[in-house]
Amino acid sequence: MNKDRISRTIQAMEKRNLSQILVTAPASVYYYTGAWIHPGERMLALYISASGDVRLYANRLFALGGTLDTPLAEFDDAEDCVALLAGDMAPGTLGIDKTWPSQFTIRLMQARPDITPVLGSAPVDETRMIKDAQELEWMKIASRMNDQAMSATISAIHGGMTEAELAAEYVAQAGSLGSEGASFDPLVCFGANCAEPHHVTSNAALAEGDSVILDLGCLHGRYCSDMTRTVFFGRADDEQRKVYDVVQAANAAGRAAVRPGVPMCEVDRAARKVIEDAGYGKYFIHRTGHGIGLEVHEHPDASSVCPIIAQPGMVFSVEPGIYLPGKFGVRIEDLVAVTEDGCETLNALNREMIVL
Repeated sequence: MNKDRISRTIQAMEKRNLSQILVTAPASVYYYTGAWIHPGERMLALYISASGDVRLYANRLFALGGTLDTPLAEFDDAEDCVALLAGDMAPGTLGIDKTWPSQFTIRLMQARPDITPVLGSAPVDETRMIKDAQELEWMKIASRMNDQAMSATISAIHGGMTEAELAAEYVAQAGSLGSEGASFDPLVCFGANCAEPHHVTSNAALAEGDSVILDLGCLHGRYCSDMTRTVFFGRADDEQRKVYDVVQAANAAGRAAVRPGVPMCEVDRAARKVIEDAGYGKYFIHRTGHGIGLEVHEHPDASSVCPIIAQPGMVFSVEPGIYLPGKFGVRIEDLVAVTEDGCETLNALNREMIVL
């Protein structure tokens, strides 16, 4: 059990007048206990009280006995796990994880009408948002692997190959470098598919003149990397070149805005203004970035409505894009880590326009 992380979470609980919370997301349970558990349909919950009482509720199927220094309350499939949990809760307000299935939340509320449930993820999100030195090192290694795997994947592009084949090439390249796998399903787009920011990689074949978006990430120490590069195959016309230059400038402006004390909405504004000033504002249809760590999307957002203040230890993406329906799209994404006096870009791969 990581006592420092528990202590910081309790401080964040106290700021919100929360005396007890349930942490149930597998990544968050791992963050505190060192045990990564995929519960499936079974209940998993880490109880944290402001008094320092911490207990992990888990099925015996997970075989955690003797493997953790976190107090453990086990149950089996024949027992009422919610009743076990309900019997240990204090009356009053209980913060509940945003990801906990309703089948458990509703049963707990029925068993304990003297408990008032509130959304309880904020103290956990706030704690996980600030990475320690080890977390930052793992993320830097993952990003260096991603640089190498992305570069090798771009070099493998050839006419007639499919998006799925290029995605498989990335997975193979990342694996050869010793990564622990992809941090999300590789997102590869050709041509008009690039105008869909979350296009699902398909069997579309590459043709001359296509833009190619590669949104890729791999894992090291269970921590995620995430990077996007856009290249062009065969040729690039004047409009493609113009759009690429605008997105490249927006990426640079967004990263340049990152430093301690700056609200995340201002990072978004810095990148978005470049695109708006170039006349493409309505084609930038998503936030500028997202937090990242044990999960590829974490708190907070770099969006126009996020007031969170950048602090040293935060890691998030800067990924402006322009998407022209039916034609093509361009996105350039890097991860940045906030430092004491600015930020460090974790990706070193070239951002200059490439025509293969």
